[in-house]
Amino acid sequence: MYLETKDVVKRYAHHLALNKVSISVPRGTVFGLLGPNGAGKTTLIRIITRITAPDSGEVLLEGRPSRAEDVYRIGYLPEERGLYKKMKVGEQAMYLAQLRGLSKQDAHRELMIWFKRFDIMSWYNRKVEELSKGMQQKVQFISTVIHNPDLLIFDEPFSGFDPVNADIVKNEMLRLKEEGKTIILSTHNMESVEALCDNIALIHQSEVVLQGRVFDIRNEHRPGIFRFRLYGNVFDLEHPSFTLLSKEPYHEFIDLRIRKAEGITSNELAKLIFDRYEVVSFDEELPTMNDVFIRTVTKEAHS
Repeated sequence: MYLETKDVVKRYAHHLALNKVSISVPRGTVFGLLGPNGAGKTTLIRIITRITAPDSGEVLLEGRPSRAEDVYRIGYLPEERGLYKKMKVGEQAMYLAQLRGLSKQDAHRELMIWFKRFDIMSWYNRKVEELSKGMQQKVQFISTVIHNPDLLIFDEPFSGFDPVNADIVKNEMLRLKEEGKTIILSTHNMESVEALCDNIALIHQSEVVLQGRVFDIRNEHRPGIFRFRLYGNVFDLEHPSFTLLSKEPYHEFIDLRIRKAEGITSNELAKLIFDRYEVVSFDEELPTMNDVFIRTVTKEAHS
């Protein structure tokens, strides 16, 4: 495991921000850190990046306790971010790159690569205040990755981006993952979680309430609902193996949503329908990560 937190506790005055939080982030993956506002995600990130220290528990990097010098191996894009408005874009980016340990020569070389990749070379000598929010986001993204860190932490990286530029950033994240980088993504955008994340941890009320591979979690939360499209416009079957949730005509077809009963396999349900009707298509509805998120948080809130 590349990064682990073990039983991390953090309290502020009378508020328990993290209560024995343990997560495991595999190397070379995108790890989604999810949770409602105020759940403790940002506090955990600040502990991982050594901005603050836990009251108890530990952070392990490659199996050993993290050290002060490990911050140079981390690129962190916080949710609350900003640039010096009066500085020129290139000057600002050079300054931030050198803060992260790059020489002036290396910083300039890397910036040329990234500015061309993001198609913002024409803005190099313009003042930051002339940039749109999305353009500023690109500069901040570049400043986060410029020193080629092993661990990248992005807190709500897509805010301020239009769909086209959001896709550019997503593709860059996937490319960095392919290069072997480990990425922690904190976001409320569940579509991004499904598109990018291999594993997730869901924090609610200061505790981890769900953790694992995205595929496994969606699979475990299957509601047992199937969609069938039948040829014709008649479906009058009643059977204890299923509950009919909806029946909608569609041109010369009829679309069904069916929930199978407990103890009935998917194959048994399919055979029941296939034996009696001409089936054009069928599939199982898998829950989205948004469905899982809402269901888990709602359940925890009422437990």
